[in-house]
Amino acid sequence: MSVNDTLAVSANSFFIPVVSVVGVGLIGGSFAKALKNGGHVGCVLGVGRDQASLERALQLGLIDRIATLEEAGRESDFILISTPASVLGRVCETLGPLLKSTAIMTDACSTKVQVIQDARQSLGVRVNQFIPGHPIAGSDESGPAAADPLLYWNRNVILTPLPENSTNDLKQVRQCWQACGALVREISAIEHDRIFATVSHFPHYLSALYMYMVSRSDSSGMALALAGTGFRDFTRIAGGSPEMWRDIFISNRQAMLKEIDAFMPALEETRQMIENSDAQGLHAWLEQASVARKKWGENK
Repeated sequence: MSVNDTLAVSANSFFIPVVSVVGVGLIGGSFAKALKNGGHVGCVLGVGRDQASLERALQLGLIDRIATLEEAGRESDFILISTPASVLGRVCETLGPLLKSTAIMTDACSTKVQVIQDARQSLGVRVNQFIPGHPIAGSDESGPAAADPLLYWNRNVILTPLPENSTNDLKQVRQCWQACGALVREISAIEHDRIFATVSHFPHYLSALYMYMVSRSDSSGMALALAGTGFRDFTRIAGGSPEMWRDIFISNRQAMLKEIDAFMPALEETRQMIENSDAQGLHAWLEQASVARKKWGENK
């Protein structure tokens, strides 16, 4: 059975008349396309700031209609907010008073504690209709043209439910992501932010910082001309959206600061190994890192 066949098996297991995607880029567009391909949605509304991007999403069949945020609030049965974290509060503030009592909202932001605080402040008593989420998937490309209905296949999606969320609403959010082929897990918002500071946010910080340093050096032109695949692989994620990553670093600042503080002694320790030509120490450190990376790769 192919991936497409597998996704289509549950086509009749649930159906949502109107889904809105706020931010129809790689993440939101892929979500919409997967649900449409599986026959789970009647109409997809696209909401965003860039009219050209929305028109492209319409041409590509990711959405069925371009809508305002207010129209999405009044008409939707399910809303995915796929925007930078700093925008979510304002989006929820507009949507909240307009929502159907049965409508469900979720998000795709990479941090959760601050997002939940913003949602609570903006939605008030209607926060029960918001189920926080984070799909762990991405690409070097962005925008509607990069949307891929198989983007979430065998990828993790993390939900950090609120005490106010109903069992049925949580079930529907799980169903939507599972229909995209995702593996859905539930953890607390605090644990989520701590884990992803370690495995996602801090690595991006290091990659961006290194790329920034290289680009500002006097020999950057020659260095970049001679750089190979190792440099390409290490700096790949530095090409991500500055707006998105700025918001992630700020909204998850406490966990980020802990990662930076823990990194500094390790940096100094390995610096001293090099300064002292400590071959044994360097070998042990590099071997431990190499073994850990290979073991992780074997399980992916």
